[in-house]
Amino acid sequence: MRFVVSKRFLLLAAVGVLPLGAVWVLPQVGYGVAIYDLLLVFAAVTDHMISRRRLAELQLQRGLERRFAISAEAIVKIRVHNPTSRTIRLRIKDEYPDQLQLIDPREAEFDLRPQMDAEFSYRVKPTRRGKYEFGRTAVRIRSILGLVWSQGELGETETVKVYPNIRRAREIELKALGAQSYMSIQRRSIRRGEGREFESMRDYVRGDELRHISWTATARRTRLTTRQYQIEREQNVVVAIDAGRLMTGRVDGETKFESAVHAALALVSASARSGDNCGLVVFGRRIRTYLPPKRGTDHIDAMLESLHDIEPDLIEPSYARAFQFISSNIKKRSFVAVLTDVIDKDSSRELIHSLRLLRPRHLPLVLTVGDRDLRSAVSSEPASIREVFTQSAAEEVILQRESALRLVESIGGLAVDVNTQTLAPRLLQTYLRVKERGLL
Repeated sequence: MRFVVSKRFLLLAAVGVLPLGAVWVLPQVGYGVAIYDLLLVFAAVTDHMISRRRLAELQLQRGLERRFAISAEAIVKIRVHNPTSRTIRLRIKDEYPDQLQLIDPREAEFDLRPQMDAEFSYRVKPTRRGKYEFGRTAVRIRSILGLVWSQGELGETETVKVYPNIRRAREIELKALGAQSYMSIQRRSIRRGEGREFESMRDYVRGDELRHISWTATARRTRLTTRQYQIEREQNVVVAIDAGRLMTGRVDGETKFESAVHAALALVSASARSGDNCGLVVFGRRIRTYLPPKRGTDHIDAMLESLHDIEPDLIEPSYARAFQFISSNIKKRSFVAVLTDVIDKDSSRELIHSLRLLRPRHLPLVLTVGDRDLRSAVSSEPASIREVFTQSAAEEVILQRESALRLVESIGGLAVDVNTQTLAPRLLQTYLRVKERGLL
């Protein structure tokens, strides 16, 4: 334990200096001042030695939120209990992770009465997913004579995990789908001639497809009878997130991978409302994490746990390895949403070639996440040579991306070019359209 001198000590020390003005007349005054200073220092040390026992008796606990989420404020509570029979003046300063943004002061000073508790709280905001550590809390108490502040550390170090923000994902879902998020997507949509799950028999009406007529039921009932189908529930949805080099790019202070994570969680929420099972694959050169298609609160918690510390790598992803893994581990036909980015011919060629591993068993959707809206960059007339070259490069990227998307569609997949703002809405709208059209 350490101590720092108080204002009272400094004031007394200053008083001891005043007589030194008379040392030229009375040399004995210097000896008196030296003795006074030695006694003052001895009193301060003794005061600290006695007071530090009271500091060791204090009990401190830190209370943390059950779950820290990125960009969501979290409250940290510090509770101190004084088991002694004296009122203690104390100062506390909590040791928080530097990776968290501090909103309120993390220091407090107050009097703690005997056998009483005191609580202090402050707010922090996580800015990145990951695992971080709160250190022990620094505590100072004023000594009995008030000459020093005895200092020590109380409490224990605690590790917290910062997860993706599931509330943000659900807000994205509501904003993207509107009323469909809570009404249309939840009901069992029944459409004649669509879907695969048998629902009931009914009389034939003009316009029904002939292939849905049940001839055995027609013979039994002596009138034309048709089968009615509904869109299947418990279909499979798989989100494959690219954790490669291009997903490390930052747009508006957030990586494209981070935007993809929250878009994926929005799709997980929407698919759960519609009764579908949703799986997760995060891949780079290898498979980073995999969760088979399921639904429910425990499954969402498992997804948050698996995503809390994954960051993209500065290497090219292996689409072939990822799609082969999906094809080998998921046998049931699934809607596979691939969140990635491609800007050159080589990566586009590998993506297109590897997508054949998913067809025809699965229905792939490729969303290429651009850095910004390139079309707006080429919509105005260039004002300088620099802008001419910039627009030329943007047009080349647009051409390559459009070519890659057309190739995806040519092999029976779906393809959408988006930016970080339109990623989640387009993903959810495409999923809902696939459901309504019975494409699975």
